[in-house]
Amino acid sequence: MLRTRWLITLWLVWVLAGLATTPAQDVGPPVETGDFRPSELVEIIRLDPTIKLDIRYATENNFVGRPVYTEARAFLQRPAAEALAQAHRWLQTHGYGLVVFDGYRPWRVTKLFWDLTPPDKRDYVADPAKGSLHNRGCAVDVSLYDLKTGELVTMPSDYDEMSERAHPDYAGGTEEQRRLRDLLRAAMERFDFKVYRYEWWHFDYKDWRKYRVQDIPFAEIPVVELPSPDPPSPASFRP
Repeated sequence: MLRTRWLITLWLVWVLAGLATTPAQDVGPPVETGDFRPSELVEIIRLDPTIKLDIRYATENNFVGRPVYTEARAFLQRPAAEALAQAHRWLQTHGYGLVVFDGYRPWRVTKLFWDLTPPDKRDYVADPAKGSLHNRGCAVDVSLYDLKTGELVTMPSDYDEMSERAHPDYAGGTEEQRRLRDLLRAAMERFDFKVYRYEWWHFDYKDWRKYRVQDIPFAEIPVVELPSPDPPSPASFRP
């Protein structure tokens, strides 16, 4: 019932704002100056196909209630993607793997999220005037899956839940839920990611300031050539 009311509210905001077909027609990404690295967005599963994808923004199972991506794919800037793969392999030594909900996000989607979100919930979405770290290819939304069952684990909140339960320091939920949330955080921080203070699933890579905000659709991202050495075994990562 609460989810239904939330979706109805979003739909009304959407209609009133005139965003149903052209969410970012009158504005564009922020203009940035300075020295930035060339973009090198890499499809995450090309680095390690055992990382699972659950791209909910390509489905109706998200807070908007409709797909905002046409493809269920996830990208990060290459150094961030390589660090994510390391975190995944470290987690394998503990019996878990990473599930990716989102990585690089075109700016127009950030604009749509901002426009559809009530002002009192905007701690959970990025201001398009500044751009999201997702737009830079340096933020990733992740959870854990159990290696034995292949199933997504249960955390103190659902993904994209806009409530106190989503905070990484939330003291509620079960002991096991908090343990898994903290294990995820430990793995990501070990490899140079930092958790966002309102979302246990959102992690920012250390070098995000070195990349520009982008608005390129997934289908137009150039393919980055990758070496093909055998990946390190999980045993080579110190628990």
